[in-house]
Amino acid sequence: MNSVTLAPYPSHAQKSLILGALGIVFGNIGTSPLYALKQCFAGVFVLEPTPENILGVLSLIFWALLIVISLKYAIVIMRAHNKGEGGVMALITLIQQKAEIGPRLRRLLIGVGLVGASLFYGDGMITPAISVLSAVEGLEVLQPELRSYIVPLSLAILIGLFAFQRKGTAGGGALFRLVMGVWFFAIGAFGTLSLLKAPEVLAAANPAHAIYFLSAHGWPSVYVLGAVVLAVTGGEVLYADMGHFGRESIRKTWFLFVLPALMLNYFGQGALLIQNPSAIQNPFYLLVPEGMLAFMIVIATIATIVASQAIISATFALTSQAIQLGFCPRLGTHYTSEEENGQIYIPWTNWALMVATVILVLGFQSSSNLAAAYGVAVTGIMAVDTILALVVVYSLWKWNPIVSGLAAVGFITVDSVFLIGNATKIFEGGWLSLVIGLIAFTFLSTWKRGRDLLRENLREGSVDVDHFLAEITSNPPLRVAGTAVFMTSSRDDIPPALLHNLKHNKVLHETVVLMTVTTENTPRVAPEKRREIRRLGAGFFRINLHYGFMEAPNIPRALKSASREFDIDISDTTFFLSRETIIPGPTPKMPLWQLRLFIGMFRNTRSTIGFFRIPPDRVVELGVQRML
Repeated sequence: MNSVTLAPYPSHAQKSLILGALGIVFGNIGTSPLYALKQCFAGVFVLEPTPENILGVLSLIFWALLIVISLKYAIVIMRAHNKGEGGVMALITLIQQKAEIGPRLRRLLIGVGLVGASLFYGDGMITPAISVLSAVEGLEVLQPELRSYIVPLSLAILIGLFAFQRKGTAGGGALFRLVMGVWFFAIGAFGTLSLLKAPEVLAAANPAHAIYFLSAHGWPSVYVLGAVVLAVTGGEVLYADMGHFGRESIRKTWFLFVLPALMLNYFGQGALLIQNPSAIQNPFYLLVPEGMLAFMIVIATIATIVASQAIISATFALTSQAIQLGFCPRLGTHYTSEEENGQIYIPWTNWALMVATVILVLGFQSSSNLAAAYGVAVTGIMAVDTILALVVVYSLWKWNPIVSGLAAVGFITVDSVFLIGNATKIFEGGWLSLVIGLIAFTFLSTWKRGRDLLRENLREGSVDVDHFLAEITSNPPLRVAGTAVFMTSSRDDIPPALLHNLKHNKVLHETVVLMTVTTENTPRVAPEKRREIRRLGAGFFRINLHYGFMEAPNIPRALKSASREFDIDISDTTFFLSRETIIPGPTPKMPLWQLRLFIGMFRNTRSTIGFFRIPPDRVVELGVQRML
């Protein structure tokens, strides 16, 4: 394994990426000091804030940050990428097509990946709620009588945040960087001031304190581990955003800025508790000097908005990738920036997240109540990342079996311990993450299965291109002026829309284009590899367009760029599409409830016209009934 080298003097471009990562990637984990340490002393197993317990919990947090974030994510898992892109969907694509494993294991791992993706939706709902609530709860420390305003103000902030999504975040990068820069400086500074008053708390860096804590408390310490995991929430976002900022920039930002600030703040909170155990009610805000408290509440609130924005944007990106890979129906997607990749807005996903987040705030009322639900989602995603990434680095990058085996055992052991710790919270609220994940998994897997069956159905009634061309050459139909473009998922067969058009209208256009759009298992496709054009004869052309799973197909633009290779006038082009109607067959190929769900999803999917950016006034749709 290569060592991680941190350049002492980053270039200008690297500095820009580092600042960008600071402003977006680390908002989630950067705001965890608001609630993580406090939760370790709350819950079912009420832990007394004695010096021994404080040092034990701090030691657990210290080593969790080093092992889970620094070692597992920053050094190991970020090596498992798909052309620079990270996240569970990138791992699924690698396993789906490239990993040298058996088909049964491949299907199992893809299913595991879908579980992780499903839990990520739960993360996207819970993170904004717990982050904003934990920040606004500082009002109670400032003035106890302001407690009744916490929930209404949190709701107002969250609703405003989701309403703002349609405008995009491309213009907010500078503000995000400024806010998070101030945030990390402030939490590090306040932690240092407290640490200087009780430097003995630094002894928690010795893992012996963590080991002693676990052995002294026995099984009940598992409950504390379920809260310790809150300190490492955000590792999954760090990995998912790797494609936007680059692996090295994220690593540098973590080791040079974020990790030191977090450590100083956690140790500062520990030093405060050693001096004043009653501060456990809110050690983060009680760490702040009284004259700076109002300022810190404002900065914390803005920082949690940034953290929420990061997970919302990551959820949009996950949905977009799921659509491109065939796990999700086409949804309306708006690109909010022409310059920045990944700046997208998906209205359906946005409003679903908003409704769920509002319900969570109203239902749980406080960050402490939400902590249980949060931990289950995060540990589940992290465990999935570990399993898939280690399969990829072993089977695809051919890591040394001993090294990959040791890494697998070590990381899976840590993930398992955290999973067990959070399993104890299922009845306290952790069930929520499981329910959200189950619903999302059902939709994703149903759509994938239904699309596969529909593709098989289309293949059964297909007509070979060579046979069709031979037929129209020997018995030529009437040809009319202009160009007809027929969209098809098959590279070998004649599209059903063409057959229906010829059957009912008895004509063919002078120029006929059979167009297939393929989503590759890479984030983006180079422009020179975008299209393949082949003359089939008799005025027929085959165009294969290739897009990465993070790109948006644009058919008119692709045709315009192809006009140099054959004569085509977009203004005189008609696009023919099939509109399938699905009905249950006499012997359904999937459970009836699942088939009905698929039919409902299929009816409500976004039209091909909008997805491929085809001008609506140039489209003719021909109905086809399919029986599954």
